[in-house]
Amino acid sequence: MRLDKYLKVSRLIKRRTIANEACDAGRVTVNGKTARASYDVKVGDEIEIAFGNKTLKARVLKVAETVKKDDAGDLFELYE
Repeated sequence: MRLDKYLKVSRLIKRRTIANEACDAGRVTVNGKTARASYDVKVGDEIEIAFGNKTLKARVLKVAETVKKDDAGDLFELYE
């Protein structure tokens, strides 16, 4: 699944267009490398998103095309 779609489906970022813009601006890294919106997300990838002066770090646990809002948290785990 594309990175921008994964960020939207997992609800780490609210809208896909915002996720796409964040990737284009270089604020999203996967496994320590700046990632494009078209990056193919796999289980075990570590995603970092820079929100201003705060950084969100998440590890991919599952990849699914669609999930219910309540189950979105099962797709990733936050870590430090």
